[in-house]
Amino acid sequence: MTNRVAITGCGVVSALGNSLSELSTALQAGRSGVRLVSSENGAPARVAAFPISEDVDSDLTATERALFDPVTRYAMRAAHEALDQSGLLSELSLCRHAAVYVGTAMGGAFSIEDAYRDIWYHGAPPKPLTLITSMANAPAAHVSIRYGMAGPNLTYAVACASATIAIGEAFNAIRSGRLDCVLAGGSEACLTAGAVRSWQAMRVLASADRAAPSESCRPFSLDRTGVVLGEGAAMFVLERMDVARRRGATVLCELLGFAANADATHVCIPAVDGQAAAMSAALTDAQLAPEEIDYLNAHGTATRSGDVTETRAIRQAFAQHADVLAVSSTKSVHGHLLGASGALELAVCIAAIRDRFLPATMHLRAPDGDCDLDFVPNQPRAGVEVRRAMSTSFAFGGSNAVLIAGSD
Repeated sequence: MTNRVAITGCGVVSALGNSLSELSTALQAGRSGVRLVSSENGAPARVAAFPISEDVDSDLTATERALFDPVTRYAMRAAHEALDQSGLLSELSLCRHAAVYVGTAMGGAFSIEDAYRDIWYHGAPPKPLTLITSMANAPAAHVSIRYGMAGPNLTYAVACASATIAIGEAFNAIRSGRLDCVLAGGSEACLTAGAVRSWQAMRVLASADRAAPSESCRPFSLDRTGVVLGEGAAMFVLERMDVARRRGATVLCELLGFAANADATHVCIPAVDGQAAAMSAALTDAQLAPEEIDYLNAHGTATRSGDVTETRAIRQAFAQHADVLAVSSTKSVHGHLLGASGALELAVCIAAIRDRFLPATMHLRAPDGDCDLDFVPNQPRAGVEVRRAMSTSFAFGGSNAVLIAGSD
């Protein structure tokens, strides 16, 4: 049995807004959420993309706000919005057999760093619940507990492909008939002093553009200097299409295909063949030809080698259609959310499909001869029908994951 899979709810926490509509509005305006952050808690000054703080904790009790790591708070906020939009928040009895699948690369990074600071700087023991707040499955666990979701409760940690794989596995579980409903997505709170210094040690973080800090992330541009880290979450209600229609839910989009593979070559150097194979496998899974994809949200982290590798992989997977395919990296405005990136970028694809526009690769100042696709440079394109969109996630460890969504 093969079921069609609908997305009926989408919750977002990001530097561009804390709802799908706010995210879409910001993207259509070409607004950037990247900003210069001053030195704090031992972390050097840098550019980053923090979530808009208003309302992130509005659904939590005072105790929860005090005890939850930011990664859990973001997931809880996004989950609440997704369930509310889907109509399930008013019918929680329907959630009893639902599952929760969440991707995160770093889990409760702030709780771990706070514990080390307490031990080594203050000579004090860690907080009693440090283990509980820092565990990688805390976001999924607390979402499950809050809404009484007693189905499988799974956490995926596959670096930057975490959320994409979590959503893809949820898609497979519903499509195969194992589950009827999954709340799936990703959450990341990674901007700790230790994490930032570790990324700096790899020499892949973007240099701050002092004249225009919001333009520091420039994927596919000749003058790109690297990654801008971000935080946030995106969660989705995935349901069997027939169940969603029977209960009168509004379908935001349909998930059509998913694929995941491994380069099996190097832990941090991406491979053209592996990325191309993942995109081709997703097309096959969705039973689509390359020319049936209208928009591709690229992984596009703005590293020197990564952007070139991805450009070549897109050309290999899409052949002649690559010459006309609209491709963009929205990390230019919301930053790289690591394990949650794939979830936020799926939300971008849903916005593009529903609101009929092509998100731009902002701050693409100078063409790079090695990055020669239509990257929708600097200006979103309004009034464009996006019937089917692909989102790609390529991770340290050589993991590649791809999702395809379309209008139902």
